[in-house]
Amino acid sequence: MSIDQLHTTLERLCNLLRVEAREHGAGNGLLPVQLEALHYLRECNRYSDTVQGVSEYLGQTKGTVSQTLKVLEKRGLVKKQPDSNDRRLVHLQVTATGRKTLDKVVPAMFLIEALKSTSEAKIGQLTDDLKGVLRAAQHARGAKSFGACITCRFNETIDGDFRCGLTGETLIPKDTEKICREHQFPDVIDC
Repeated sequence: MSIDQLHTTLERLCNLLRVEAREHGAGNGLLPVQLEALHYLRECNRYSDTVQGVSEYLGQTKGTVSQTLKVLEKRGLVKKQPDSNDRRLVHLQVTATGRKTLDKVVPAMFLIEALKSTSEAKIGQLTDDLKGVLRAAQHARGAKSFGACITCRFNETIDGDFRCGLTGETLIPKDTEKICREHQFPDVIDC
């Protein structure tokens, strides 16, 4: 398969995901970007659940993201939580209603149906392959990786406990499964 064919295939798949998000979003009175922000907030860690984090992840201005988040908050899908150490910082948490909304949309039902007869091993391999493509593309663009904490070069294990080497804070195992805006892979990609 050529790079052009891969691009066309990925573009078509992404378009189908956007169509699905648009349809489900419209049924819930939400725009796709609002669903994307909500999904990100469900998947990110405490270092990333801010307006700045959402802005960087979506590649949009803080002003645009602020408007998106106002809608989500007004709809009761997210709530603001002041930071306990820094009063200037506000964390955004997905509410139970927000999680229920996402559960109807992510993952897309057509994708679940399409992969129903595919083995776990094949899905795992496809996921790993696509993560590799994503990582190389992010590297080529100089974009942040927003990877899972457990795969970050700053993640440290000391006496069986996790610690962020960047912040010095202790992490619970659940923290290490979340994506982080400060994430950096431990090695350099050869492109």
